[in-house]
This record gives sequence, structure tokens and C-alpha cells, in this order.
Amino acid sequence: MDQQMRYFIAVVDRHSFTAAALDNNISQSAISQQVKELENNLGVKLLERKGRSFTVTPAGEYFYRQAQQIVKQLDQLRAETQRIARGSEQYVLHLGYLRNFGTQEFLQALAEFSKQYPNVEVKITSGMHEELFKLLRSDRVDLNFSDQRRALSDEYNNRLLTETDFMAVVSSSKFADREKITTAELADLPCILVVNPQQAGEEEDYYRDILGIHSAFRVVSTFGEAQALVVANQGYILVNGRTKDLIDPQLSRILPLYNGKRPLHQKYYAYWKKDNSGYYIEAFADKLAEQFQK
Repeated sequence: MDQQMRYFIAVVDRHSFTAAALDNNISQSAISQQVKELENNLGVKLLERKGRSFTVTPAGEYFYRQAQQIVKQLDQLRAETQRIARGSEQYVLHLGYLRNFGTQEFLQALAEFSKQYPNVEVKITSGMHEELFKLLRSDRVDLNFSDQRRALSDEYNNRLLTETDFMAVVSSSKFADREKITTAELADLPCILVVNPQQAGEEEDYYRDILGIHSAFRVVSTFGEAQALVVANQGYILVNGRTKDLIDPQLSRILPLYNGKRPLHQKYYAYWKKDNSGYYIEAFADKLAEQFQK
């Protein structure tokens, strides 16, 4: 079926059996017969023939889109298998890592992966979500480990690794009697972002539009500076169940954060393009998932 799919894609792309046959160095009758056999194997009509012309049926449109992805994956599978078999060529795996995630699973997965695959050179780029997403879309990283900020896309393999609740780090002196807090109750206090100034706009949009933060924002360059402002009651920081250990509980309070009655929640994924999926990418994703399951 592999070759039949390729013939069918060529026929649809060229909208001509004759042109597709020339491209594939076979006769028109042979490529027509291959497409008919494909339809027989599937038990559906992919093309509605009208004399020397044809239209693509709804089933054919669906099969065409899916077949394109499958053919790409088969080509990549073949190339990857041949590369691994040769063994002598250096493979470079580009990974994106969410800055300030705060725990060791990524590094532990990297250590185990490098031990098992010493022939693979790993290059790591750390950044905020949007920065990493742009790198992935432009094929400058192969796999990202990052937080979820948009609906999951069918263009990517999305592997859920962990999820946790958001918390607000606030001054102990002002919020000593609180057990939880809402975004509305923090509206008069600046929300402190530890980001590069160039990334501040994207982070502010996420905090405001997705998390429902009503506060003004204050941008600082270090986490130490942010904590100092919190202690002085000049703002608050958002952390989660995995990054709260960075906070000294004797100097600040860490309160569960709500938007109205809804607790704010975050999910973290390993994700990579389906048309750039390969053995080493999936092997690293497996290692990373194992670390979060421990």
C-alpha cells in the first residue's frame, strides 16, 4: 500500500494520471490500475472518474491528507533506521527546556539518555513558552518540554508529563491569616514577572488572558529580586507545586491561587512535530516520561 499511496498522492497533486505516470516513470495504465487496487483494498471510491477527468471524493480528500503524513513518516523512518544502522554518523538532537521549571526530571532524563546513546550529540535551548514554541515551529528544536498555553494541535505529538496547581507568593505580614487567595483579591498588588524585557509582553498576555490576572505587571531580571519585592509587600509572584521549593516559607506565604472559585492549574508536556518524529526524539520523550512517573 505504501507505493499505491504515493501514486495516489501524485495523481491528486498533478490532477492528471498522465502527468503522475510521467513523474513516476510508469505507464498511465499502470498507475491507473494501482489506484484502482488501492480503492479495492480500502473498499471505497477515492476518485469519481468523469471521462478523462476526475474529482476527489470526500473519502479521497481525507485519505489524501492522511497519506501525505504517513508517507513523510515512512520516509523519515527509513532514513532514521539507516542512520542508526550506519552508527558512524553523529546525530544531533535539539531539545527545548522550559526556563525556571525548577526540578530535576529533565536533567535526569538527559543523563540516562546520554548514557544509553553516547553517539547522539544533545543541544539544549532554555527559554519561555512562546520562545520555545517558535523554535519548534521553525525546526530549530526537535522536542520541547514546556507548559501548555494553547489548545493541543494534531500537528504535534503531545505527551502529558505532569500537572500542578498555581500558587501566589505573597507577603507574610499582609496575608498571614489567609489559606488561599483569588486573582481579584490581588488586583491592587503588582504581579512580578521574572523574564527578559523582550518577552514581557507575551507573558503578560498569558497571565491576563488565560490565567485571569487583574494586576499591573512589574518585570525583574532575577528571582532574588522578585522575592525581595514580595517580602517588602511590593508585589507577588506566581509559582506552582513544582517550583514552590524555590521560596523561603519563613519570609513569604505560598497560597493556592483561584480565579473566582476555580483553582488555577497548569499542565506540562513533551511535544514535537509529527512530521519530525524519529527514534531518538521518541526515546528521549520516553526517558522524560519515566522520570515524571517515579
